[in-house]
Amino acid sequence: MRAPARRLVALTAAAAALAGPAGASAAERSSVASPAAEPGTAARPLAGLRVLLTNDDSMRAAKASNSDGLGLYELRRALCAAGADVVVMAPWQVRSGAGTAVSNDGVLTLSRRTDLPADHRGDCSGTPSGSPVYGVCLSAGPCGPDSPSATPADTVKLALRAALATKAGWTDGPDLVVTGINSGPNVSAQVNDSGTVGAALAAVEEGVPALAFSTAGDDSGEFFPLADYRAAADFGARLIAGLRARGLPGTEFALKVDYPDVTTAGPAKAARWTRVGHGREVWHAYRPTGADGFAITLGACEHRPGDSCTETVANADATALLRDGHISVTPVTPDRTYGVRTADAQELNRLRHYIEHDAPRP
Repeated sequence: MRAPARRLVALTAAAAALAGPAGASAAERSSVASPAAEPGTAARPLAGLRVLLTNDDSMRAAKASNSDGLGLYELRRALCAAGADVVVMAPWQVRSGAGTAVSNDGVLTLSRRTDLPADHRGDCSGTPSGSPVYGVCLSAGPCGPDSPSATPADTVKLALRAALATKAGWTDGPDLVVTGINSGPNVSAQVNDSGTVGAALAAVEEGVPALAFSTAGDDSGEFFPLADYRAAADFGARLIAGLRARGLPGTEFALKVDYPDVTTAGPAKAARWTRVGHGREVWHAYRPTGADGFAITLGACEHRPGDSCTETVANADATALLRDGHISVTPVTPDRTYGVRTADAQELNRLRHYIEHDAPRP
């Protein structure tokens, strides 16, 4: 759904890493140790990490509302500043709300963007891949202004199964998939609709660790301040560095990270380990427009006691984020079978302990 200065932590040279030696499987890469650190890498804790970056908001970053991909460029900048090698493959058009949808026929075409947003042109200079930015359309010919777009999950599956090898030479990567930063929170019932989360789940299904980031935006619900994206990106790079140092996460689940608005209530509060809530923040309505047409509209929930929007889950993501102003971190899984327990409770407990006790401060 739609919806300050960088501080980077130094890591020990022998930290366990997501990145692994060439030829290692995705499962092996999630638990092998980092190579010995080179001089000057203390300030670049993600050095050697190959990241596929995507979203559901496109790679355009052209709207005045900042709702069409600006968060992707802020996250790309933060990750490259921390030493990561980042390749972007994102939907050609905004595909918010696409969930885990994929395209079943047609041709997916990559279009490299060379005219990056002015404030982001030098963000990733000098990386091994050159950190290209691609938009992915669903078209047999070159992507044009009105070309239909790939879905977020399309971009991940295409990248992992074919495009990263041909365009970046990553025949055994990436080491991590990062999605976002989404324009709007991905919480509660909207998680099932989120293309940002859907892309992360597609990565996990392919055996690659993944994180999905979003930010709440301002009180209007229609504008997404640069300050929110920048704060979320700064935190995200430091969070990934801390996870990398601990050999986390694995590939049993993706991590969903929702960052509060910092422009009205002040700095975000510490990260909180949460669950996906059952309430709603918005709802879809359908207004007749003729004999057979229904206009899709979105309404904001008023959260009156007892109504269908009311959150009933203890420690819910929406409560932590929108009511209490905390960063919300939630494990999500593609397995929707009721009652299934995690295959690795020890890893989940290690991750929860890190978030609750050792995660970077906003």
